[in-house]
Amino acid sequence: MSILAKIGLFTVLIGVSSLCVNAVQEAPTDETLQKKIINDYNVYALPIPEYMEFAGEPVPLNEPDIRERFDRELLVNTYWQSNAFLMIKRAHKYFPIIEPLLKKYGLPDDFKYLAVAESGLDNVRSPAGASGFWQFLSSTGKEYGLEINDYVDERYHLEMATKVAAEYLIKSKEKFGSWTLAAAAYNAGNGGVNKQITRQKTDKDYYDILLNEETSRYVFRILAFKEILSNPKKYGFNYREQDLYKAVPTYKVKVDTAVTDFADFAKHFGINYKILKIHNPWLRDTYLRNASGKEYQIEIPKKGYYNAGQ
Repeated sequence: MSILAKIGLFTVLIGVSSLCVNAVQEAPTDETLQKKIINDYNVYALPIPEYMEFAGEPVPLNEPDIRERFDRELLVNTYWQSNAFLMIKRAHKYFPIIEPLLKKYGLPDDFKYLAVAESGLDNVRSPAGASGFWQFLSSTGKEYGLEINDYVDERYHLEMATKVAAEYLIKSKEKFGSWTLAAAAYNAGNGGVNKQITRQKTDKDYYDILLNEETSRYVFRILAFKEILSNPKKYGFNYREQDLYKAVPTYKVKVDTAVTDFADFAKHFGINYKILKIHNPWLRDTYLRNASGKEYQIEIPKKGYYNAGQ
């Protein structure tokens, strides 16, 4: 080995040794670590809002059990930061689509937070088989007129599923006289809520009824998302406009015949199969039979937003 090489190797070894010594020297003792945790890491109790309402109906936060139940959901959903941040980003993308649909179909704007609690604003499928943003079971979807088969599942069609959610919730409101109880019945079913009202001989007020664990938390989870998503910076969520998700503008293409291959169909519009399915999750197979000649409206993204196929 040359003298220069030996000098270089020696220098590297000294540097590594120095790093190791510094690392050992900087490693905190048990006592300093405890002080560091206390000084540098803090978790705070969250102040409960003075006033809250759901769909114009006041929440009795002055009552101890109501206050604790709301506090639980506020804490859980605020300090599950990754999930809350994801909801903030998705809300920026989907609320501008959902809000006019709620208005169109006669639901108060606060029901957009029910969709957050139900699905996280994602086309998920539950273990029980409930699907889409509004989490309908197949039987319920079909009962309210949604097409659900191997080729088309309109539970994944945001506009159509929102219409059905509105019809269901409006019926519940007519039955119980309360939007809050209608929201609870969306979780427990109208029959389940009505059974407890009769059994407990109480008036029709969600906050006066003892319900199962899931439904007891359900409305408070909705309220927690309303509070966090309405006031994200109050709860420590900081972001720039470019950090949020945005909807891609689309236009509609009418289809009233069979489609033999959606991969070829997509290429005709300058996109690929993946992009077609992202914008039309209700199309469930690689082709469409459409023997009846039913008219469908397929969403196609405007040019310039995707490179694939263009």
